[in-house]
Amino acid sequence: MTQRRSLRVLVVDDTIFYRKIVGDILTELPYVEVIGTAGNGKIALERARTLKPDLITLDIEMPEMNGLQVLSRLQEDDLRPDVIMVSTLTREGADSTMKAMELGAFDFIAKPQSGSMEENKEYLRKSLAPMISALRRRREIQEILGGRSRTTPRPFPRKAAAAPRRKRHLEGAPYLGRSGIVAIGISTGGPKALAEVIPALPKGIGVPVLVVQHMPPIFTRSLAESLDRKSALVVREAVDGDRLTPDTVFIAPGGRHMKIVQLADGATKVIRVTEDPPENSCRPSADYLFRSVAEHFMGRATGVIMTGMGADGNRGLEQMKHAGAWIIAQDEKTCVVYGMPKRPVETGIADVVAPLNRIPDEILKTLKKSGSGPDLAGKRRLRYGAGISTGTESS
Repeated sequence: MTQRRSLRVLVVDDTIFYRKIVGDILTELPYVEVIGTAGNGKIALERARTLKPDLITLDIEMPEMNGLQVLSRLQEDDLRPDVIMVSTLTREGADSTMKAMELGAFDFIAKPQSGSMEENKEYLRKSLAPMISALRRRREIQEILGGRSRTTPRPFPRKAAAAPRRKRHLEGAPYLGRSGIVAIGISTGGPKALAEVIPALPKGIGVPVLVVQHMPPIFTRSLAESLDRKSALVVREAVDGDRLTPDTVFIAPGGRHMKIVQLADGATKVIRVTEDPPENSCRPSADYLFRSVAEHFMGRATGVIMTGMGADGNRGLEQMKHAGAWIIAQDEKTCVVYGMPKRPVETGIADVVAPLNRIPDEILKTLKKSGSGPDLAGKRRLRYGAGISTGTESS
């Protein structure tokens, strides 16, 4: 049996306090080796070139060379460690973090702003431990398969093959052939993935798009503004009472849930932003959103589950599927972490399993009126119980 190799980590922060606390947490984790520290970006880059770490925890705000500059230089030098950004809970920190995620950072943690050293250490431990676990699993799989790091850009063919359709295992309402809403659940690797998907959706799609991205407060507003600058659709952080406006992407605010409710007139649907308890240790939660979509968009919704740790979204997708929704899942190869889409794919909840660059096209297919695009409703009825098709019938 092959012995597990430790994950070699370089800890970078301009304060001794956080170098100490992050280093101590990492040292306590199994199969993790802290191979060095650095107090500024310039030293970090030199040590990364010499030590060639598997992972860097990288502070954003540092003297001489900040975290974004270090991340860019690592890519220029063809050094491809995974990177977890360590960000301050400020607007400037959130904006920089979004840029870092788009540049390929694996994920980020926010520095606690108060509390004792032990309280801060516990908060950071709860944030870091699952990320390290996910990174180790991913690297083990890559080594077995001889694959490259997920942070290395993947060349996609100019025209990818059509995504395979899957059989329907769950009984439920029929899909009616044209969705009136798109609901997306996403976590680790989300900002970079959303930056590829949302700008690829054209103006005039005629439906609202609701997104749950696991993030703390402040960061979701920066994410929305970043996507809005790149997109034909309007992208903004959701506010309680927002009407479901077509051609608008609503991102659940960090630290709060988002759902759909129907007003007393029986026709108008609005967004409710709540502080209900976390679900799956998440707030916002994809399950929380998906349940409300299942209730209010019977047979005419598109659910999308993408890269992320954990299983948030699985139960909500089951309810959407029972209510006749069309479900799209990101494939394993293009996920930063293949957690959230894994069970929907394995259990057959997903109607389509697609690489990241095909997800916008798969979404658009569900928004076309019957007769002007693929008859997805008919195809699912014909394929029920027939296994996975080649996908050529929809190409």
